[in-house]
Amino acid sequence: MCSAGGKEMAEVKKVSTPMSEEAAGGLRAGDEVLLSGEVFTARDMAHKRLCELIEKGESLPIELAGAVIYFVGPTPARAGAVIGSAGPTTSSRMDGFSPLLLSRGLKGMIGKGHRGAEVVAALKENGAVHFAATGGAGALLSKHIVSCEVVAYDDLGTEAIRRLVVDDFPVIVAYDSVGGCVYDNIGEVR
Repeated sequence: MCSAGGKEMAEVKKVSTPMSEEAAGGLRAGDEVLLSGEVFTARDMAHKRLCELIEKGESLPIELAGAVIYFVGPTPARAGAVIGSAGPTTSSRMDGFSPLLLSRGLKGMIGKGHRGAEVVAALKENGAVHFAATGGAGALLSKHIVSCEVVAYDDLGTEAIRRLVVDDFPVIVAYDSVGGCVYDNIGEVR
């Protein structure tokens, strides 16, 4: 721990994917995290399709056990770049789908904004976390993405499921696996 202006600041935690329940369980709301490894992108329509496959008992195009899904529809990459701007989208848009995906082994999600009570309960029940990424910083966040490939639903364009490899991708634990929520502490410095 270090001190800034008389307040203690927590150490940044490094987390790798796929995430174990132990790794998720060791994180608390407000923790600053540098995430490295494989992360999948998915937004509304991709979530809907994944849930429809689960409900039909069909196999999924990605492995959910220990996975982290980033709620993002990146812009096209410039010449020589891995990916375009990759900022988070509003997390609550995935609330209707997240509990089912969490029940199938999803351990982390990345987005921005609040989550509903059903998602918070599912995070606790399944030992998972929800991370917040900084909205409006998509160009900076993209610098932490070292590779990108479409793995499913190419017809969705920017909302296709992509496999990203990230290196020290900066996020904050917004909701932890024991019911903690960073939004409950707005205005406090940790």
